[in-house]
Amino acid sequence: MDIALKEKTDTEMVFVVSGVTVPFINAIRRICMMEVPKLAIEYVNMYRNDAKMFDEVLAHRLGLVPLAADPEFAESLKMPEECDCEEYCSECSVSLTLRKKGPGVVYSGDLVSETPAVKPVYPDIPLVKLGDDDELELEAVAQLGVGREHAKWEPTTACAYKYYPRIEFSEDCDECLECIEACPRDVLGEESGKPVVIDLENCSMCKSCVRACDKRAIDVGYEEGKFIFRIETDGSVDPKDVLLKACDILRDKAEQVITFCEGG
Repeated sequence: MDIALKEKTDTEMVFVVSGVTVPFINAIRRICMMEVPKLAIEYVNMYRNDAKMFDEVLAHRLGLVPLAADPEFAESLKMPEECDCEEYCSECSVSLTLRKKGPGVVYSGDLVSETPAVKPVYPDIPLVKLGDDDELELEAVAQLGVGREHAKWEPTTACAYKYYPRIEFSEDCDECLECIEACPRDVLGEESGKPVVIDLENCSMCKSCVRACDKRAIDVGYEEGKFIFRIETDGSVDPKDVLLKACDILRDKAEQVITFCEGG
């Protein structure tokens, strides 16, 4: 298996992987989305809410606020099902408080965490509007969870792969350049009066260029066992960490199957 990194930011990573099968790459995708733990608000203790928004609605909005956690701190937290407490405690949760008096808009940045290791990713997410003399006071309790339990625990906003494209021209090409005009993604260009591939990885294999060529001189396909993989997150977890954790989870699953087969 070979991997080549194409793009990497705090919220997005694109890489090319070859020498793998569809079931393998799809398993990585599903684990990235559904089984990699992420921190999100699970409990809200509402002490005062004068806003014109029901407690339940505000609690739901709080649950969807992306929280960034220091990786080492997140590793130290227990999953709720692994903790001996009844609902939450310091070993499996983090507390954030919010106190504000109107008039004005309450933003995600108004949440005050009990530890600097946890904070909202984006401080300018509007939560609720307070009128004159309205007050809001609450405690939000964040816990680790996985995407298969609730969307708020999904670390990825997008996670997908596609076959690596292949574009070939035959000798029948009469250099009409109609394929260049037909391509909706500027994959093809012109060089010395001939059509050439200038951005292969941007090809969606829609075959618009094939349909535009009367000579059928262009062939669009894909390379077997080679994929372009893209991971996007909401900023709460680095995409590289999502991928590494997904690989660890898949390895553990494989080891469990081996142990079972060996009768252990």
